[in-house]
Amino acid sequence: MTATHAVEIRDLHKSFGELEVLKGVDFTVDEGQVVCVIGPSGSGKSTLLRCVNLLEQPTRGTVIVGGVELTDPDCDLDAARRGLGMVFQSFNLFPHMTVLQNVMIAQRRVLGRGKAEAERVARENLEKVGVAAKCDDYPSQLSGGQQQRVAIARALAMDPGLMLFDEPTSALDPELVGDVLAVMRALADDGMTMLVVTHEMSFAREVADRVVFMDGGVIVEEGPPEQVIGKPRHARTRSFLSRVLDPGHVEREGQAAPSDEAHGATG
Repeated sequence: MTATHAVEIRDLHKSFGELEVLKGVDFTVDEGQVVCVIGPSGSGKSTLLRCVNLLEQPTRGTVIVGGVELTDPDCDLDAARRGLGMVFQSFNLFPHMTVLQNVMIAQRRVLGRGKAEAERVARENLEKVGVAAKCDDYPSQLSGGQQQRVAIARALAMDPGLMLFDEPTSALDPELVGDVLAVMRALADDGMTMLVVTHEMSFAREVADRVVFMDGGVIVEEGPPEQVIGKPRHARTRSFLSRVLDPGHVEREGQAAPSDEAHGATG
């Protein structure tokens, strides 16, 4: 592994019982890169992301993050994960805590920061994502977009070297999506290394250094966004993009691609 690789995946396989979701995935993410993973439901995108920080244990293969092999049985996973920030589809905020408390708690319990330092870092990151005025509010008082921005601030407060995003806008009303994507664009502009599973093609086209298209548990095509999204080489990529970029196309065709339904929520 070269020093420039923030993430290296080798021959990654993941099965759930008889269902093989990942079928030998190889790819890398370099320091400072934004890599967007796209593909139909059930293609293995979210499972791949969850294997990167071992929220899912790979059936076979190697995962190296920041020079540390997470799949090594002797790896201290708790220590390794401190350098990883993850933002999920759901916000996972503690409802009984204020916004400020939500962003402070992991800093204090995991990083051992004092109250004053944790509060300073929390306020800085809430300012960065545009919700500093909501410090004393509870999650139930926020919109979905505001809650997701708090979740991003919480992850950033841990000083990660890598941010993982799993469909971060999929649970949001359409008018709230832009605010979250704007925060992610700003992180990319600041040089944050990011691996993003997304269905937001405009974000992938404009922000990603590389786009990875997955289908059926394998990488079908990868490259710069102008190639993968603008001039895809594979028929499966072209079919997927035609349906995403022109939803009416699905209705005319009257059928979904087999992988769209085969794997359910394995994503």
